[in-house]
Amino acid sequence: MQFSAILTSLALCGALMSSTFTSAYAQGRDITRLDETILDLAQAYKNRDRKRLSAALPSMKGYILEPWAAYWELSARLDEASKSEIQDYLNRYNGTYQEDRLRAEWLLQLGRNRDWDTFGREYPLYRMNDDKSVRCYALWADYSTRNADVAGALEPVWWGQKEADDACGGLAAQLVKDKKLSAHSAWVRARLGMENDRLRVATQAVAALDSDYVKTVNTIYSTPAKYLNDKVTALRPQTREFVSLALIRLAYIDPDSAAVEIDKLRWKAQLNQEERSWVWGVIGKRLAQKLSDEAPAAFAKGQLAQMHEDHLAWAARAALRAGRWSQVAEAIAAMPESMRSDPTWVYWRARALAQRSNVETAKMESQALLESIAGTKGFYEMLALEELGQKIVVPAKPAPLTPEEKEQAKKNPGLARALHAIAIGLRSDGVREWNYTTNLHNRGGLDDRALLAAADLACKAEVWDRCINTSERTKGMVDIDQRYPMPHKIAVLARTQLIGLDPAYVYGLIRQESRFITDAKSSVGASGLMQVMPATAKWTAKKIGLNDFQGHQITDRDTNIAIGTGYLKLVLDSFNGSMPMAAAAYNAGPGRPRIWRGQSGGPTWEAAIWAENVPFSETRDYVKKVLANTTLYAALITGQPQSLKAKLGTVGPRDAASPEAGLDLP
Repeated sequence: MQFSAILTSLALCGALMSSTFTSAYAQGRDITRLDETILDLAQAYKNRDRKRLSAALPSMKGYILEPWAAYWELSARLDEASKSEIQDYLNRYNGTYQEDRLRAEWLLQLGRNRDWDTFGREYPLYRMNDDKSVRCYALWADYSTRNADVAGALEPVWWGQKEADDACGGLAAQLVKDKKLSAHSAWVRARLGMENDRLRVATQAVAALDSDYVKTVNTIYSTPAKYLNDKVTALRPQTREFVSLALIRLAYIDPDSAAVEIDKLRWKAQLNQEERSWVWGVIGKRLAQKLSDEAPAAFAKGQLAQMHEDHLAWAARAALRAGRWSQVAEAIAAMPESMRSDPTWVYWRARALAQRSNVETAKMESQALLESIAGTKGFYEMLALEELGQKIVVPAKPAPLTPEEKEQAKKNPGLARALHAIAIGLRSDGVREWNYTTNLHNRGGLDDRALLAAADLACKAEVWDRCINTSERTKGMVDIDQRYPMPHKIAVLARTQLIGLDPAYVYGLIRQESRFITDAKSSVGASGLMQVMPATAKWTAKKIGLNDFQGHQITDRDTNIAIGTGYLKLVLDSFNGSMPMAAAAYNAGPGRPRIWRGQSGGPTWEAAIWAENVPFSETRDYVKKVLANTTLYAALITGQPQSLKAKLGTVGPRDAASPEAGLDLP
């Protein structure tokens, strides 16, 4: 393919400028054969075929992706490799992504083996430092070798982990046993496991207190209502905590039943305020996720200061949906500072303050909050700009890159390896190395100019996802052409003009769906630029007259654009032109937004409030990003100031007198 050839050429250009990886080419070796071999080795690594990896490794010497081949070979047998072998690899490939990745794997192995002396020597050399398990082993090493007080550092890492592991969970158990970590900390972790439907998290947490507790937690998880009905006697402390877990589990399954249960006299009397507040937080959260009007009242029955931050986010959302601005302000005020400073909550706090019409200081504070985030960086930044009376315009471009800056990016061996890996089909490996090179290899990553140069390299290679993501990492400079490129412009504009669809909306959606990767495929089977599911593609093809459509054609650029835009137009028409609802439907299916818009006769919301209350976090994020993308693409395409608020509009129940079109949409 021409696309692959361009990428390979660019990658080789960069690699040839690095003396470390030029010997293969100087000797005139067949790069195509080496590419085929590395692809075979990538599969051998997935299959843990140690024999194949070891046999082929010598042939990789001097090849641009040699560090990958050597990494796979050693990683596959890391549990058997000697420390000297591992150290030789780390020395030979010093400074590469592969070296740091292997060190991370070794650190995990050293942690599992409780080899704290070796761990302590290697950990300071670990540059990415983004693995929570490695972080917990580092704390364990400090505790074991220096008797350091690590409980405070462990708690947020442990509580924030989605899954149970040996590192954080094992250290927590050791600290509980040594009375360095409170039992309450373990119960908090168990609560989080129960309310997020992660039984293993809950059982590991209570096992740190007493292994006999695991059986009880399993019972609670399976039949919380039965467990609560059996608890009619006085509660011991640990039994009280089990009751909290049972109420939390019941709230996850049936929040209305949990609300009735917790109000029973025996639980009111025997659970403390913190425990009741947490349970009410879960009840409120689950009711809010079901878009129940009862959610604000549920949150009001607990104390916000004693709820988890996830509860507080949903308390604010539920209050927004109900139009209770004072409760919005209260929920945001209870958030930790790190959460409260997120543009989402800065914006809504400013809006809540602005409702206090008789308090001049509140209006001034609202204005200051909006000014602190206003810009074109994201959804709420744009809304803040409009609240201040300004429109969305294309940001001024930074000074052009110099030839020297571009040359420096081309010479970077990590970027060269990443582009080459992506070009030959090792996309996930190439993306990881690219991200490491641009952002993770040192504290803070590359500076703005170097990031723009790296993004420029990716743009010219048409690796659009790295072009966009790298450019987005700049802090003080915005190159709008890098962040919002328009590949396939002729095809997109022709198709959108033909069917009467806003090209900015299509570009905004594609940018979020695939980052313009033509052969992108999701874990659930969506394919191509517009990430169309097979059944949807087949249905839409018939609707738009592609009668000879075959499933394998969905990654063809023009076919994907035709089907994706055709489906988007049908969805948009179905929702009477509502861009946020159509975006939600494109991501989560049309049936769900029909439910989320509310019952006939119900209220109408500004679409930003509706979007913030979308129950699915992925879809909530998707809608906001697609609409923000659309607004900037519209500014680019038309050259005119734009309004995100105008594109959002309002969302409410459909008019019963005007039946929705397209009710058979898949």
